[in-house]
Amino acid sequence: MNIFYKLFCRTYQAVFRAAIPILPYREPKLIKSETACARLLLAKGKRRVLIVTDQGVYDTGIVKDLERALRGAGIYYAIYKDTVANPTVSNVEAARRMYIDKHCDALIGFGGGSAMDCAKAAGARIVNPKRTVGSMKGVLRIWKKLPLFIAVPTTAGTGSETTLAAVITDDETRHKYPINAFCLIPHYAMLSPHVTEGLPKQLTATTGMDALTHAVEAYIGRSTTEHTRAMAVEAVKLINRYLLKAYEDGSNLKARDGMQRAAYFAGCAFTVSYVGYVHGVAHSLGGRYNIPHGLANAVILPYFLEEYGSFIEGKLAELGRKSGLLTETNDHKAARQFIAWVKHMNKAMDIPEKLEGIRIEDIPQLAVHAAKESNPLYPVPVLMDRYELENMYYKIRKDD
Repeated sequence: MNIFYKLFCRTYQAVFRAAIPILPYREPKLIKSETACARLLLAKGKRRVLIVTDQGVYDTGIVKDLERALRGAGIYYAIYKDTVANPTVSNVEAARRMYIDKHCDALIGFGGGSAMDCAKAAGARIVNPKRTVGSMKGVLRIWKKLPLFIAVPTTAGTGSETTLAAVITDDETRHKYPINAFCLIPHYAMLSPHVTEGLPKQLTATTGMDALTHAVEAYIGRSTTEHTRAMAVEAVKLINRYLLKAYEDGSNLKARDGMQRAAYFAGCAFTVSYVGYVHGVAHSLGGRYNIPHGLANAVILPYFLEEYGSFIEGKLAELGRKSGLLTETNDHKAARQFIAWVKHMNKAMDIPEKLEGIRIEDIPQLAVHAAKESNPLYPVPVLMDRYELENMYYKIRKDD
């Protein structure tokens, strides 16, 4: 990377880090049940709600408890259930139109990261009717307060219930981009392990590793705080304790609860401290090939940890020791053990070592998108330009 651009990136990141204490970060208030959700809406004077979800989540029937609670409280609700795995601008606009047509006054994002991201972007469009979704991409482009927004995560990993980000895909170009704004942080998050009870094993695995990626990237980055480091440590501790248990026994509600808390803590950590190139690359792959975000993060994470090498050994070793993963006192050996543990978790849950379907001819453009998203925003341990990122796509790509 050009030395002057490196200086620009690090200066940009230093300014953001210095501003952390004065920026309006907040953590969603927690509620524990559908009944509590309905009571909250009544207390806030809300009588008409749009639930944003996806067909797969809706077909499981786990939305019905919320529907019963809303009906029992006399609250009208409409359901938008056409959100796709990587939500598109069309999804956002359709949800916005339903909210307006049904005269709603509150939003509930019910599902994985896709449903919550769709709800966030729809909320942003509702209060910014003259703005396009594309004009909001980037950092702090929107400020108007969203309607009352409750996030109900049905996976334990995306952390979208805590974050200021919504990731949207352009229908035509398939370019996937984040919208980052403080107004997108949900006002409330409902953490109830029973809504994750029916999550398929592979979704349990990949969303759990998504949460791990959030915690690790937040911890090894250059914009951490004492609070975000503590959140990341707690997330890794819980993931180590509960992810394999939740994967092996989906009805283990203690493990499900532990993973929901892990995802929440990891989300709180990276909301303030940001992520890194793992996410930049994963977003480019999700936009182009519709590769699920959690799967992409799980596969990519160990490759970047190895690539960063000595630059992260101290932090990675510290994270491993503080979370109770390892006791090795030598940082180099401890960092290698941490990476080995990540690989072990992937293998134990049948997550592949490489990703299929990445076309060689697409790699230069994918790297452009990843570099544009990541630089200068993400406070990564080691800066990489598009050409250096191209090499990472070859490493994670499964040969034809």
